[in-house]
Amino acid sequence: MGENLLEIKNLRATVEGKEILKGINLKVNKGEIHVIMGPNGAGKSTLANVIMGDPTYEITGGEITFQGESINELEVDKRARKGIFLSFQYPEEIPGISVENFLRTAKAAVTGEEQGIFQFRKLLLEKMAMLDMKEEYAGRYLNHGFSGGEKKKNEILQMAMLEPVLAILDETDSGLDIDAIRIVTEGIRKIASEENSFLIITHYNRILDYLDADYVHILMYGRIVKSGDISLAKEIEESGFIALEEVRNG
Repeated sequence: MGENLLEIKNLRATVEGKEILKGINLKVNKGEIHVIMGPNGAGKSTLANVIMGDPTYEITGGEITFQGESINELEVDKRARKGIFLSFQYPEEIPGISVENFLRTAKAAVTGEEQGIFQFRKLLLEKMAMLDMKEEYAGRYLNHGFSGGEKKKNEILQMAMLEPVLAILDETDSGLDIDAIRIVTEGIRKIASEENSFLIITHYNRILDYLDADYVHILMYGRIVKSGDISLAKEIEESGFIALEEVRNG
């Protein structure tokens, strides 16, 4: 078991005065892949955004500890500098800014160091080759005219370039066909190491057909109601989340 990376204790959070997270407990060690599943409206995306520090959400109780330090009060950019990355469920299209320029700016912002053009391009081409991406992709406008699979591939490329310690993928398989899911999971496998961890949030378990997750957690009614290995996802596939309904008032 790796060193403890992220620990969430009895986390409660509200958005616009409505309580969404109602006592989340979760521990992620380095080198682990965790999958969080749950029905729509369960609080999965809220959890991702609260970990990242989105100010829309207010923490009303509990604590998030990252690498041994409480990050409840930290702004988003400071969390990013500490090595937390959140992929977007619906990435924005940004005409006029190339993938390469966007990534160079993002890398400079996260590391706090100016990125030399030639050195950065060398690293970018290495990561693109690793992810089987064509070189001309770097010159395209960010997500502009991209297919769903290309947008997700771009998120994986961002992750490869920024080298986060904790990568949170929010519904990264949403609306993707099998080929695109395979691209995403292959990218995760290539980036995964003993020094980083993944928190993958999904509504489906198709992604688990291609990815060896260490833990699966079921989030319902603002709480993690059950944790286990991949067999738990298979159980949900067969019986649905309805089988866990009795936890609502538990």
